[in-house]
Order: sequence, then structure tokens, then C-alpha cells
Amino acid sequence: MRLWSLHPKYLDSKGLVALWREGLLAKKVLEGRTKGYRKHPQLERFKRHRDPLKAINAYLFEVWKEASRRGYKFNLDKIAPVELDEKIPVTRGQLMYEFQHLLRKLRRRDPKKYEELKHVREVEPNPVFYVIEGDVEPWEKVK
Repeated sequence: MRLWSLHPKYLDSKGLVALWREGLLAKKVLEGRTKGYRKHPQLERFKRHRDPLKAINAYLFEVWKEASRRGYKFNLDKIAPVELDEKIPVTRGQLMYEFQHLLRKLRRRDPKKYEELKHVREVEPNPVFYVIEGDVEPWEKVK
């Protein structure tokens, strides 16, 4: 499961679809509707939020908005479309780590998208996050 911290606009079509599916799985985990993935490290920041379900719904709503912008028909009935008042911190190191990870994937999977993104220097987070200084998050499994 990869719940990208970066803005979904950077993802290719496969990545965006996968993020939607994985985000819906994360939502089920946070709702207590599945036994698997309960200790998945990517869920920690959502679990720490004052309202974890609102946080994951807001996250998925941002994914849905990007998908809609591209003409995809993700089912909005699967989430509660909300804006997040209390954003979640993400470190600049985490954001850059994820962006480099994405570029490695895109180099093989979608060379056109890779060429479009390889010179990006200021990486935007998913709008539910705000950037703070720091290294890669402790929950990240660095390869």
C-alpha cells in the first residue's frame, strides 16, 4: 500500500487508479472493516489525526478531484467528500523521497510522464498535507 504524500497530479494513470484502490482499502482499515493492513506504517499519520476517517476521506476526495479533472469516473459514493480543516504534517524529506521513488517507477512505466516531471524541483503535497522541514518520515520503509 502506498498512500502518496505528493499531489495526485504527479501520478500517471496506473498510479492514480492504484492510489484510489489503496486509499479505499485504507479507509476500510480505519473503519475497522478489515483484519489486514491494520498496522501498515502508511496509515500512522491518518491514525494520529484528531478524526482519522475525516482525514482519509479528505485525502481520497483530493484523489477523486484529480481523477475527475482527467475525465475518470471514480465513484464518489465510496467516500464522504470533505475538506480537511486540520491538515497533516509531512516532512520535505518524505515528499522528496516519494517523488524520486515515483520518478524511478515512471522511467520504466510511463516515459512520457517521466519526461514531463523529471525537472520538477518544488513538489506539492496532496492538499491534506502541509510541508515541514525534516528527513524521510520514520514510518517509511526506505529502499
